Amino acid sequence: MAGGEFPDRRYLIRARELRERLAAVTLIDLRPAEDFAVGHIEGSRHLDIYGVSLNDSSDAPLNAFLTLFRTLFGTRGVTLDKPVVIYDHETGERAARAVWLLAVLGHPDVRILDGGTEAWTASGNRLVRLTEAPPPVDPTRAPPTPPPFKATQNLELLATRFDVHRAIGDERTVIVDVRRESEYRGTEKRARRAGTIPGAVHVFWRDHLDDRGAFRPPSEIRDLYVSKGVTPDKTIIPVCHGGYRSANTLLALKSLGYPSVRNYVGAWGEWGNRDDSRIIVPEPGG
Repeated sequence: MAGGEFPDRRYLIRARELRERLAAVTLIDLRPAEDFAVGHIEGSRHLDIYGVSLNDSSDAPLNAFLTLFRTLFGTRGVTLDKPVVIYDHETGERAARAVWLLAVLGHPDVRILDGGTEAWTASGNRLVRLTEAPPPVDPTRAPPTPPPFKATQNLELLATRFDVHRAIGDERTVIVDVRRESEYRGTEKRARRAGTIPGAVHVFWRDHLDDRGAFRPPSEIRDLYVSKGVTPDKTIIPVCHGGYRSANTLLALKSLGYPSVRNYVGAWGEWGNRDDSRIIVPEPGG
């Protein structure tokens, strides 16, 4: 591949490799239910967690949030002894956030399908349809909910609002605002307060994807981020509105070998709705 291979492939799998390992992985489709019904990779289990976000990243709500996802993934058959592959229609924000969450929860082998279903079908593989609706559940005969899988959490992949406050002005840390430029500049208001975090650099998350929605060659992604001062010797904190787009940036940077990347779990949905958050509106052209 032009631009070389990613130095760290722990969160990434390509369609050809998935095809060879299909029977050995737990496969989860993160797309909307209607997309799953029309066509999905055979053997997939569906899970739509879009919109389940956290608006307070202090300890108690954060722990409840992570417990919820541990249970949700457990209901889809996720176990620690089997690799997990998660996909979207592309290398998308939904799948990226799920991969990141499972990694935070301590799963040792969870990957995103680079290019998603677009790359899967482009490689000559087929999607299968959901031919009939699942039967209704009889509550008197329903099997018990599987217990949530348990592992040691990796909170080094996660940042709270307290971490972000400490990062402002810290020369060892770069905050990366990955939202649309209109969100970054405060002209698009999606929370009570608009703007960005002081000192944040803006790198739109889709700039590291190609026109097919897959990761661009690693040398191009590296050049993109390094040109903005996002270098591997720093701790990087990507920020979006709900932790989805920023999770995609985390996976891109971790695949480049960046050792310290922490996705802001509360994101602008928390930061922009608090009175104690430090917010600036960038000058035009700045």
